Amino acid sequence: MAAHNELGRVGEHAACELLISKGLTIRETNWRLNHLEIDIVAHDPASNTLHIVEVKTRTSDAHYNPMQAITQAKQRNMINAANGYLRHYQLKCGIQYDVIIVVGNPNNFKIDYIPKAFYPRLKTYR
Repeated sequence: MAAHNELGRVGEHAACELLISKGLTIRETNWRLNHLEIDIVAHDPASNTLHIVEVKTRTSDAHYNPMQAITQAKQRNMINAANGYLRHYQLKCGIQYDVIIVVGNPNNFKIDYIPKAFYPRLKTYR
């Protein structure tokens, strides 16, 4: 496995541990719908909310803000994948889009959790 793939896998594991420590249940990791993927699908039983989580793992953020990778196209893909997930499992619950940024190396990660990182845009009709 390539080093960046291994770093991403370890970063996603650290993100899962963080979500579990906050009382969420991990339903899926790397869930796919055609070309779309959700890094982590977690459920908060207290609020019956599904958390759709994008994880960005980097060795350094010195010259790059990982949040820049959450473009409008990425948000659209996350929303479409989440809608597919809800349909696939016929779930009726709230939904929230989160981002977890993991920076460093596996022995020394800094983790930033951004709950409600974005909201789906409303479509308006004239």
